[in-house]
Amino acid sequence: MRFLHTADWHVGKTLKGHSRLEEQERVLREIVAIAREQEVDAVLVAGDLYDTAAPSADAQKLVIRTLMGLAKDGTQVIAIAGNHDHARALDAYRPLASAAGITLVGEVRTADKGGVVRFTARSTGEEVTVAVLPFLSQRYAVRAADLVAQTPGENTSAYDQNLRDVLGTLTAGFRDDGVNLVMAHLTVLNGTFGGGERAAQSIFEYAVPASIFPIEAHYVALGHLHRRQRMEAPCPVHYSGAPLAVDFGEQQNQPVVCLVEATPSTPARITDIPVTSGRRLRTVRGTVAELSVLSGTVGDDWLRVWVTEPARAGLREEVTAVLPNALEVRIDPDFAAVPEASRPSGGGAERSPSELFTEYLGTKGVADPRVEALFRTLHDKVSGHDTVSGHDTVTGHDTVTG
Repeated sequence: MRFLHTADWHVGKTLKGHSRLEEQERVLREIVAIAREQEVDAVLVAGDLYDTAAPSADAQKLVIRTLMGLAKDGTQVIAIAGNHDHARALDAYRPLASAAGITLVGEVRTADKGGVVRFTARSTGEEVTVAVLPFLSQRYAVRAADLVAQTPGENTSAYDQNLRDVLGTLTAGFRDDGVNLVMAHLTVLNGTFGGGERAAQSIFEYAVPASIFPIEAHYVALGHLHRRQRMEAPCPVHYSGAPLAVDFGEQQNQPVVCLVEATPSTPARITDIPVTSGRRLRTVRGTVAELSVLSGTVGDDWLRVWVTEPARAGLREEVTAVLPNALEVRIDPDFAAVPEASRPSGGGAERSPSELFTEYLGTKGVADPRVEALFRTLHDKVSGHDTVSGHDTVTGHDTVTG
């Protein structure tokens, strides 16, 4: 039987405040097209359908349309909650989704309550068993272990042991004459981060060894780490990675979906199919003049720019004028170094605010007469000192201006 493994869509994710919903729609349309072209029996979506637990109506509409498009013509679609999803909200849609041929699993469930999904592959007639494990936080790990594995929480306080207990129960019904699959959203030890994961739910306390997966599994479909990778384990364990780079930390990742072919008696065969509809993320570096030369080579890529010039007023505008797709503009650290005399000298009471501000700019490596002039104008306005008329509106006295 053939199935598609994908994960970490993060629909609704913005990049530096810029909506990428249209881009996300193109990527998901491409995934639907791949599933139909490959005539797969099933599609497994291993969590993080959304980027936030409270997705916008447009984001929800896109995910629902995509799942329905995947399920068209009888393809089995199974999707679980990741750490970014609202598990109970996904479960609330279970009845509606089921009517459309889609299986949603938000919270950890016992085998008889939806923790195990069984179906017959339409192309081969093979029986398929899928043990599904949505993201499980440490907060609920013991409770889930008690519920699913009926193991005393005080004896299984370690996170990985709790997951072993849950998986052991969910995979107990694996068959010798069928295809056995596991789908989970979690961090496996020694996995390589993609760059955009939520660190607080990816750290060591949330990591488990690949050995927790049973050797009887023909394939383990994982979500959470955004880089495509295979984990060393007694059975095939794979992260599909995110089909769209979610941040500049992922600009080197190669987005794919995994086409998997499996039989009860042979190892799974995995083929990576590139996903090309997303816009590339790139980091470029140079002076404004050098960046201007690059402008004709970056196409529609989203850009992070390191400027190799000292900071000055209007610099960002100069950069975006030559690189309109620059979403992040920073000063190269070599040009933002604080001078050695980084602390203002004493005697502030004897000097004017403008002199103190000029000295402060020097500590930040900024030398721009326009900034100093703007400060003087704003200071005079706030303090009520009208330097044009020579009248102090605070004291009411006429003043002499130079």
